[in-house]
Amino acid sequence: MTYNPNLYRLTVLHRQLDDAERHEARRRGADPFRLLRLKTLKLAVKKRLAALSRRPAPAF
Repeated sequence: MTYNPNLYRLTVLHRQLDDAERHEARRRGADPFRLLRLKTLKLAVKKRLAALSRRPAPAF
């Protein structure tokens, strides 16, 4: 399997969004709009990851 920098970058971004969502949810007086935005962004990244993993790896 070849190394895909976009796959790695999106995985890191997904983890960061997940951490931010968890932090915001635990915070006293959590902002529901910020939570919704974080969840929406995380879902978009997840869809991009799924699309990248379905594509065949380029042959070098």
